[in-house]
Amino acid sequence: MREFLRDKLLAALNGPLPVLTRRDVHLPAVPGKALAVIGVRRCGKTCLLSQCLADCLAAGAPREALVLLGLEDDRLTGLSTADLSWLLEEYFRLFPALRGSGQVALAWDEIQTVPGWELFIRRLIDTESASILVSGSSAKLLSREIATSLRGRALAVPLLPFSFREALRHTGQEPKKDWDRQTSAERSSVEHHLRRYLLQGGFPECQGLSERDRMTLLSNQVDVVVLRDVIERHSVSNPLPLRWLQRQLLANPAGSFSVQKFHDQLKSQGVPVSKDTLHAFLAHLEDAFLVRTISMQSASERQRMVNPRKVYPVDTGLIPLYERSGRPNLGQALETAVLLHLERRGYESAYVRTDEGWEVDFLATAAGKPALLIQVCTDTQNAATLQREARALVSARKQHPRALCQLITLDATPPWELPESVTWWPAAKWLLSPQDD
Repeated sequence: MREFLRDKLLAALNGPLPVLTRRDVHLPAVPGKALAVIGVRRCGKTCLLSQCLADCLAAGAPREALVLLGLEDDRLTGLSTADLSWLLEEYFRLFPALRGSGQVALAWDEIQTVPGWELFIRRLIDTESASILVSGSSAKLLSREIATSLRGRALAVPLLPFSFREALRHTGQEPKKDWDRQTSAERSSVEHHLRRYLLQGGFPECQGLSERDRMTLLSNQVDVVVLRDVIERHSVSNPLPLRWLQRQLLANPAGSFSVQKFHDQLKSQGVPVSKDTLHAFLAHLEDAFLVRTISMQSASERQRMVNPRKVYPVDTGLIPLYERSGRPNLGQALETAVLLHLERRGYESAYVRTDEGWEVDFLATAAGKPALLIQVCTDTQNAATLQREARALVSARKQHPRALCQLITLDATPPWELPESVTWWPAAKWLLSPQDD
């Protein structure tokens, strides 16, 4: 095995770093911390590790200081931390001048396959002057647990499927000019690509596939996540209610969900399951990054718990999988895309129910940034629709006077009239705006 490990190390050192679609991900710069890339399966975690090494190379680090090792290999069955320690010493025997230089970057992909890997990585952090990156996804250890297993010695780097800008970049269609400087024809092209993005989603492997192949790939991916990251990981003995829950959540994107109501629905169908089990299933699906849930904004923890949550898939491409009516559901897809992009920007989100009974899609908050009240709408050319959406924002602002009110519409035609406190954003412009805008 060690001979194979040596060959794998030499291959990692001699091979060129792959040229990949660049991801717009914030990487924390905190000394003495490893970076743990986490996210749903097949969202591009390994590619992000390669991007990080490529950035080190561009910053002047020598190629031999950059090592990416994938440990998910049947020929590495039985690999131990003693083997990893031997490999590390073998590396520094080849390049002794790099030890202590501060230029070395070590990326370990699928690190969870090695028993006791946490102690090995913690020793690297404590004893080696090197940048440490880890990633992995398996039924043995979910990607979220990769970060928590290091007990404060690692910072999580959440990764989602492609954003709208990243999807355009992947196909060579990223706009070279800001929205306000684009011609009408250029804007029309971007809006066309946005509608396609909302339907096909951002999973890298799905880009450019036919609808049939994309649906097959995404269906298989959902099955793998549920089977390996939930059923196998948590030893689920009765998967039927879990499958019903999965379909219920993914078939109602941006919809309200109550465990109590769903429990009553299953009970009426003769499906035996407890509410505690359903709460656990929902948490497992969130831990596997398959869905996102947001609670109603309230200072009362009890109010947040008793009110329904809103549920969103991890990618808009999953919505057509469970849509039986044949409708494109662009409104729900756009709302999902907005939530995911807020997450990319570092915001935490909740929905708002005002004292007057109106609902606002998102109250988004982040450290050092103004709060955002966001309402998402596909078409505001209907006067009644525009009035309803604007009224909800104005009502919510009474409870959150410092928040910025934003109306995001799929339709890029300016609405005929809005209150002064509400700013209108066409969805394409908002999704393409810089991360810190």
